[in-house]
Parts: sequence; structure tokens; C-alpha cells
Amino acid sequence: MVLVSTVSLTHPASTTLSSQKIGNGSCNNARKPMTISMSLGNNKKAGMGVVGTGERLYLGLDFGTSGARFAIIDVGGKIQAEAKKEYPLYSSGESYDWVQSWKETLFLLLQDIPLELRKHIVSISIDGTSATTLIVHSDTGEPLSRPFLYNESCPDALPMVKSIAPPNHTVCSGSSTLCKLISWWNNAGSNQKSALLLHQADWLLWLLHGKLGVSDYNNALKVGYDPEVDSYPSWLVCQPYSHLLPSVVAPGTPIASLKEEIRNKFGFQRDCIVCTGTTDSIAAFLAARATQPGKAVTSLGSTLAIKLLSNTRIEDSRFGVYSHRLDDKWLVGGASNTGGAVLRQLFTDDQLDKLSEQINPSEVSLLDYYPLPKVGERFPVADPNLAPRLVPRPESDVEYLHGILESIARIEAKAYGLLKELGATEVDEVFTAGGGAKNEKWTKIRERVLGLPVIRANQTEAAYGAALLAIKGDQVNTL
Repeated sequence: MVLVSTVSLTHPASTTLSSQKIGNGSCNNARKPMTISMSLGNNKKAGMGVVGTGERLYLGLDFGTSGARFAIIDVGGKIQAEAKKEYPLYSSGESYDWVQSWKETLFLLLQDIPLELRKHIVSISIDGTSATTLIVHSDTGEPLSRPFLYNESCPDALPMVKSIAPPNHTVCSGSSTLCKLISWWNNAGSNQKSALLLHQADWLLWLLHGKLGVSDYNNALKVGYDPEVDSYPSWLVCQPYSHLLPSVVAPGTPIASLKEEIRNKFGFQRDCIVCTGTTDSIAAFLAARATQPGKAVTSLGSTLAIKLLSNTRIEDSRFGVYSHRLDDKWLVGGASNTGGAVLRQLFTDDQLDKLSEQINPSEVSLLDYYPLPKVGERFPVADPNLAPRLVPRPESDVEYLHGILESIARIEAKAYGLLKELGATEVDEVFTAGGGAKNEKWTKIRERVLGLPVIRANQTEAAYGAALLAIKGDQVNTL
């Protein structure tokens, strides 16, 4: 089968919805999901040819904030097919049933995979949004309450978390998984005898393999799992809700074969396995193929997020800095509130393109700003009262934009400097992703300010990173 076609369907962009409560009753008025795009590998552009009889392919699925996508790759990392869908919104009044949306989207994406490719898929993995939490029945897997979304905060549980966790631990944040678990436990859970905590990716993978109670150490970090010693800490295990915690293994670990009924329905091969997943941000880092300590990925989206591969683990909740384990290395991360959101408050996309063309990136801007969309900063300055600084504004819009882009680059440099001060491996090369990565003048400014090579990552989609985990699972499979 020669994969040479590309299909693009135009639909309205999906809407990102804030966290809202979900009704427990029946849902109706579902808005059906739409396939935003579907593309098959082009043998001229991507170097792909015929999928042979013995070809082994790998499926990664990414469940983001407003939609999901899949990527299918071969063992060499070449993309054979990819597609994305909006989540269908099951509404009941002003509520949304996210669990039903995620479940339906999963199976619709499987259905979208060309049948000829399904026959060659030997391994599957899924990433989900970090700290999106489900409490399910430990026998049936059915949710016992609405899910807690990634951006939800449970401040009611924070004092209890701080009383049991070490100072500045990752869980000492209102949006941590542990805060969500304790909030549920205090309000309803202590009466539940058969309950289990799962993360979004864990639950979706369970739908495919059928073994409840398995997670990975990336998703489990924010519930308190210690990936350095591969166990839950004693201060957590002694709590009355510790029996809800899932077992934890490395991302990309084979769990079980794909369930027989799913195999038969969709035409997957008999030995197709399902592997543990990871979080969306980790999967996006994996996609960039930054594999050596000192390599980093800066994501320039609405905010500025950095992740650095380090030999040393560092944790400091005061700056929102924590480390995910990646095999025998550590992925150190932090996120600033500066970024594309503040640029869009000041300029249209067209203005950004035209003004950027006129910037001389080799010239140093003397303007000193701290571009923020609103009051408050997390990293590298931890100050909830830090006000945006975007004055004085020169008469020239080109000069103004130059000053803002350079100021954001200085924040990026300060962020990497802070990670070094905290003990992380020093950065020596930066891969860049997100919308800001397309601005070549900004990239040159950042190279000058950072004093480092800045390279646009070839792959940044989390689904691609999840597919790489599927390859890892196939290589270590002993099922």
C-alpha cells in the first residue's frame, strides 16, 4: 500500500473550555466530534514507501485540553498517518460529561485509522493532560464522580497536603493530583470501600487493555510518587486513602494485549500490545528527540515553558520547578506567564509577521520590559503580584516589538540560569516548539541572548512522542 494521499477538512476551531462541573444524570444534546485533519504519509515528502507485509507500526494517541489526535510511525520514526478530532461535548444544562467525550473520541480515532494500517500496528500508548484525575470503582472502572481537570485547584485540601508532604514538594500546589484526591476523600470518598485513582491516560489505556490500577511514574508524580526510589513515600502510604493509589511502572511498559473485542472490531493484529503512557508535556518533549543531558525544549505558545534534560533531579515548588524521570535522567521543567498571549494583546498575527520582518536581530534592544498578560508570575520569578512592565512605548512599532521579543528572550535565559543555580545540568542546546518557533527573527534574537544554538524541533506533537513510547514498549515486550 503506497501512502500518498492527504485529506484536509476545514471546520471551525474547537473551543477550549474551562473546568466545569459535570452532572451525574443522563447527558443529551451532544455535539458530534469533527475530524479536523487527516493525513497519510507522503512517500515523496517524507521518504515513505509501501507498507510491507511484515512492517511493524506504532500508534500514539494524545488527549489534550480541547481535542485528541493520533500519530502512526514506523520503527524509524517516519509518520505513516495522523489525524485529530475535537471532543464531542455532551451537555446537560451548563455541565459537560468529559469522561464520555474522551471515551467516544478514543474509539472514533481508532475508527479513523486506515484499515490497512491497523493490521500492522503492534503497540499502542497514550498521553493525557497532567493532573487530570479520575476516581473510579475499583471493580468496574466506572467513575464515582466527575473528573478533576488538569487546571482545577482544590485549595481546601492544600493545608492537609502541606502538613504531610516535605516542604516545597511538587504536591504542594492546589492543582496537584494529591490535592484533588484529598478533596474528594474529605467530601465523599471516606465512605467508598471500592475506589481507585487513575489519571486520564491510565483510564483511557484501561479501556484498551482491561487491567485496572496501572499508571506510569510521569503521571503519578503529582500524586506524590517518588520516581527516584520507585515507590510511594512513607508519608503518603500511611494515609487512610492510600489504598486508592494505582501501581506504577515506567512509561512505555507493556501492560497487556489489546482486548480481543477491540482487536476484532477494528482489525488490529492478534499480538498488538498496550503500554503505559505519560503526560502530554513529556510526550511533546520526547517528540523533539532531545536525548542527551543539556538538551532542552522551549515551547513558545501562549506561555513560555521550558524543559531541560538533566543528570540531576531538582524540585522547588516555590518556582513551580519539578523533575520528571526519563529512564536514568531527569526532565526539569518550569513555565513563565510571559509568551504569545501578551503579544496577541498588542498585535495581530499579520502585524507580528510584518513588523518582525523589519527587526534586525543582531542589534541589542535597550528596552527593558517584563511582558505579562496580567498581574502574576510563576517562573523564573515567583511573584503573584508582579505587574506587567510594557512601558515606555517607543513611537516605532518595530522597535516596540523588538523590545518585547528580546525581553521574553531574557526571561528565557534567566529561567535556564535558575535551573542551573538549583543544580540542574547546564543547557547547551535549545530545541524550540510552539507558534513562536516559526518567527525566525525571534529565534535569532534568542540565540544571541541565550548564547546557544536554537533549533526548531522537527516534531513537537505529543501524539508522536506517545508513538515513540509504543516503540519502546515493543522493544522490551515479554508478554
